[in-house]
This record gives sequence, structure tokens and C-alpha cells, in this order.
Amino acid sequence: MALTEDPELMRALVVERLVGATGDPRRVSEAARSCASRALPRVMESLEEKLPTPIAVDLIDVEIVRLAELKPRPECCDALVVVAGEVSGDALTMRLDPTAISLLVAAMFGGNPELPAVQIERPPSAIERDVAALAFDIFAKALNGKGARSLGLRLQVPAVLAGADFRRFVVRDGPGVRMRFAIGGEEHGGVLSAWMPQRLLLETREMEAGDQRQQSAKAADWHNRFSDEVMRSNVRLKASIPLMRMALGELASLHEGQVIEFGDGAQPEARLAVREKTVFTCDFGKAGHHYTVRIKQPFDARKDVVEGLLAQ
Repeated sequence: MALTEDPELMRALVVERLVGATGDPRRVSEAARSCASRALPRVMESLEEKLPTPIAVDLIDVEIVRLAELKPRPECCDALVVVAGEVSGDALTMRLDPTAISLLVAAMFGGNPELPAVQIERPPSAIERDVAALAFDIFAKALNGKGARSLGLRLQVPAVLAGADFRRFVVRDGPGVRMRFAIGGEEHGGVLSAWMPQRLLLETREMEAGDQRQQSAKAADWHNRFSDEVMRSNVRLKASIPLMRMALGELASLHEGQVIEFGDGAQPEARLAVREKTVFTCDFGKAGHHYTVRIKQPFDARKDVVEGLLAQ
């Protein structure tokens, strides 16, 4: 749905722009810190896969800010990208400072991790923009999350902005939150800053809580309606013993009264099935004059297929 098709959302955006309506600072900070903490392990795992030299990443802080503060100066040497989302064209803005870019480039091309980062005092080159784009993509995917907690980001990260691009770069002001990540250590490393509108975090959290409440209510409703009836219903339980594999021609030659011997490779286990669906693997035995089966473990269909292929 386009933003212009939702009058309530448009009014909220206009009010946010004019009067700077904000959410509860404590709730915003908690939501942002939770988002950053969930993303950090994924970021480190992805960087370890992409970079030949490991690089440390830590969360420095989370602050409530105005989004206008993210606009770089024209002479700035940072790299910046704006990622759109389902409900906002600027759902996530990320900036890499020159030190972070230098460290990432050195790690990408096998630089000596013991040497300090070379300070960049110019706009990033084409190669440096490509490395920054890789880092932005990793952070965007990690911050976006999955499932009910997803921020709804469009993960085709656009072109990286730098240098002269900042003169034409326009920022939509409003209440936001900033998460700062240390790249390569807090003392001598660089910084990646991630900026989000407060509205995005709060709406995502409210939708997640609403979905959880709805699922819980639905589960309780089904339990109240059908649990007792279903638990008292009767089903036929069938235990079978797999004997052997036989060619189709041999099977066609079987006749009444023929004795089929257990082969050396016969499986000493039984399978418990309900309505033609195998549910447990059991041990076959005997207690007095009665044959018995003892449940050993749940039936694993994938494992059964693999063992069948190995046996062939």
C-alpha cells in the first residue's frame, strides 16, 4: 500500500515532521537496544564469512536523537546509505566513518591487523565504496531480523553516497534513534552509525506484541473448544516389524503357507504407526506369553530414507 493511500499514516508523518512527536524514551531505547543486541552476533558471523581477516564489532551506545543530525557536511569523508522499508522511505540510514572504512578495506584485502588504520582524508574511492556497501548490506540484514520481529526493510541496499553526493542529500527530520557500533575496537577503531525513526521501532514492537497476543488467544480458544474431545478420541495403534527387501518378481511368487525367514539383516526394531503414519521407533520383545514393543525414540523419516539408501 502506498503511503498516500493511508490518510492516518500521512497525518502521523505530518505531525511527526511539524511538532516532533516522539514515543516513550524508555520504550524506544529498549526496543533499539534489543534490536542492536540481536543483530550483533549475526553481523560478526557474516563478517567472519566475508573477510579473510577477522575484525571486532561491538555496540557502543544507543541514543535518542533527531534524524536531522545524521546529515553529513559536504566536506565529510564518510560513506552513507539509506535503506527503504515497507512503511518508510528512510527506514534505516547507516554511516561509516573514514577509520571504519580503512579498517574494513585492510581486512578485506589481507592487511596486517597489528598496524593502525590509515586515516582517509578524502572521499571514499570506488573500491572503498564497494567494501562499505558490503558492510552496509551485512548490517541491514542483521538489523532487519526475521519473522515477527522483522523491520520490513527492503534489503536491496541502494548505491553508497559519499563526497559530492552529500550536497544534494536531503534528510526528513523527526524523532529517531541512533545505534553506534565500534568497528575494530572502541579505542583505535572506527564507527558505524545506524539511524532509525522512532515510529518504525515502536510500530514493529506493537505489531509483534499484537501478533503474540493474537496467537496466544487463538491457541487458547482451540484448546478450550477441542482439547478434551480430541484427547478422548480413539485411534488404532499398529506395530510392525520391517523384515527385508524383496524383488518384485520374488514377491509375486509368494503363496499361502510359505514361511518367510528372518534374514541376517532384519531390523530388530518395530515401528509404531497411527493412521498409516509412523510416529515411534520401538524395541520388539516378549513379556510372558505376550509380544511387546518398547518406545525407543520418535520416528525420523529423513534418517530412515538415508539408511535405506546406504543399505542399497
